[in-house]
Order: sequence, then C-alpha cells, then structure tokens
Amino acid sequence: MLNGKNILIGVTGGIAAYKVVEVASRLKKSGANVRVMMTRNAAEFVTPRTFQEITGNAVSVEMFGDAANFHVAHIALADFADAILIAPATANFLAKAAHGIADDLLTTTILACDKPLLIAPSMNTKMFDNPATQDNLRILRSRGVKILEPATGELACGISGKGRLPEPIEICAAVEKIFASGILSGKKILVTAGGTVEAIDPVRYIGNRSSGRMGFEIARSAVDAGAQVVLISGKSELEPPKNLQFVKVESAIQMREAVLKEFDSVDAVIMSAAVADYRVKNPAAQKIKKSADALTLELVKNPDILRELGGLKKSQVLVGFAAETQNVLNYARKKLVEKNLDFIVANDVTADGAGFGVATNIASIIWRGGDVENFDKMSKFDLAKKIVERVARLLNDRKFFPVNLHEHKNQFVLEN
Repeated sequence: MLNGKNILIGVTGGIAAYKVVEVASRLKKSGANVRVMMTRNAAEFVTPRTFQEITGNAVSVEMFGDAANFHVAHIALADFADAILIAPATANFLAKAAHGIADDLLTTTILACDKPLLIAPSMNTKMFDNPATQDNLRILRSRGVKILEPATGELACGISGKGRLPEPIEICAAVEKIFASGILSGKKILVTAGGTVEAIDPVRYIGNRSSGRMGFEIARSAVDAGAQVVLISGKSELEPPKNLQFVKVESAIQMREAVLKEFDSVDAVIMSAAVADYRVKNPAAQKIKKSADALTLELVKNPDILRELGGLKKSQVLVGFAAETQNVLNYARKKLVEKNLDFIVANDVTADGAGFGVATNIASIIWRGGDVENFDKMSKFDLAKKIVERVARLLNDRKFFPVNLHEHKNQFVLEN
C-alpha cells in the first residue's frame, strides 16, 4: 500500500522523537519515499543527520534554510506529500495546528497542505488530559485530521499514565490505513488463533506454547483491509484486536463447534490456531492428588478441524499453518494436499526469531501448484499483511497465481 507513496514526517520537540527514527525506517522499507521536517526543539533530541541517513533525503528544519533544495520550502514540501505524519506531536504543536498558527517550517507546511494528516500526540498525562489540549484535539478531529491515541504506560517524566507515543509498528500501520484500498471490503473472514486447552482435571490441562500473536495479527490485518472478521481464539494472554467478532474457546471440541457454526457464512478461513492433536479420554472430575510415582493418562485423537473444512468447502479460500521442527516443507506439502488447502504457511518453530512467544517469524507460503514463497525474518504483523493480501487476491480472482517467480535450487521463490 505504501509502495511509491510520498510520506512527509514532521517531528516536534518531544523525548519520544527517537522512536520516529524507526518509523521512518519502516516506512522506507515499505517502499515509501520519506522526507522529514523537524522543529528546532526536535533537533535537540535527534539530529537531522540521523533522519537523513535513514531516509536518503535532506531534512528540513529552518523556514528559509532550504533554498538550495526548494524554491519555496513549505510549499514544495506540502506539494511533495501524499500524506503527512506528525510524531511525536507536542501540546504546543496541537495548539498551533488547531488555531492555524504558522510560525515555523512545520506549522507553515501543515497549513499549506490539503493531503491527509495523521497526528500522534505524546506528552505528560496531565498535559494530555488538560481541557485546552482536549479542545484542540476535538477541533482537529472535526476537520478530518486523524488522531492516533497515545498509549498508556511508563512516561519519561517518571509517572505512569496515558501519553506514550505508540510503538513504531502501530504508527506505520496507521499510515498504511490512510491508503488502504479495502481489498477485503464486503468479505467475511474467519481466523483461528491461540492454543487449545485439553483438561486433565479441573486444575491441570494439556496445552502448547502458542501465544496467539500470529492469528491476532492476521485478524487485525484483515480488519484493516475492510473485512468483517470473526476471530476464534483458544488460550492467549493478548488483548483481542478491535472492530471484530471475538469468540473465546478452550478445547479443540469447542473450537470445532465454533468454526463449523461460522463456516458456511464466510468467504475465507485462516486456521492459525495450534489445536491439540489429542485430549484426555476421561478427565477427572476432581483434582488428581499426587500419590503414585507414575500417572498414566489415556489420550484419544481430537477431530481434525482443518481436514473437515477441506472436505466441506465450496467456494471458500482455506489456509492452514504448519509449525514444524524438521522436514518443514515436506510435512507442509503433505498437509496442504491431505486437507485440500489453497495455500499453507510453514515455519520451523526451532529457528531463531520464529515460532512461539516471539514477535517475529520466518515462514514460507506453499501453494497448491507447488510453488513456494520464502520470507526472511519479519514481524508477525508484516507476515500477517502478506497472508491477507494473498487471500484477497484469491477471493478477487480465483485464477490468481503467484507471479515474478524464478527457479532457484529446484525450488520456486517469489521475489519481494
């Protein structure tokens, strides 16, 4: 969505300015052409040279200091931008922007630009809650300015409260949302996440190491793409994404019931949950007391939800996951065929930077025709976007087939 877009970042004088270096880097890596303008106070926290090296473009600070680069700096910057991001945005900046004060390069450029404006405030909690600041935010929202709510947590001033600049990945997602084309508009997507819990007794259970993060990120990405999303999750400590239907389950049996209830009404299913293969045949009604030196549990096989969906599907796109520790591609191909999937996402959970309990992943997408896309380590949020984009292509064109493929070491690899 950002490939070829011109993003102008305005940095004001807040301690959180250091986070914006990563924002600029991520936007650049997403294919955007990034320019940065800074207030004088911002340059006290991060040097302009830092942003220049990250973006590959000159950084603008002074109102009349860029004569060599622009005819009229603030007009040229305003004309350059497809969208403007202000991060961090101080209370002082919010007041100026709300009342049309243009006394430096940044505020003058804002006033001269009619492109989408996204503001990420960051300040002390009391400053943020001050009625003057809240009034200024209401004025800006009424004019169509998008405000990214600050996060709650430990602040630089030593107190804990609302006022933290959101993490770079969240800021970049908000920028992308400005250009979202709604590739899943009108579609209903079912996503499963987390690990199932199979009771041994009322206290103990059989489970797995899944955090649910990959599935939650897929659900969030599908919402951003305009879909109506149902997220069915097993055990997870994560906060569910907003603007979707959330269904909490525990066991594989419960997950199967919830999935089958929705299946006929959805356009695609992305099964990223780690569903237990076995359950205890006869869970104890009371807590099992420690007595003998050994305890034997009789396990029975759980229903294979993905295989069942593969036999039931009509026009739905069906995507599975293969979390393996060896022979990853071979096991994933076997699962792809046996369960009638459109594609499968495979990863080695023992690899550094992949698997359970981490924010990154290293994965391959294997298609029905045998072609493979290999992805280097990236955040689970970024991988989720790639998965959602491919589901959208299949839904919008059932003849879709990966392009830009080249043969490499007897394997097909899609170039990013």
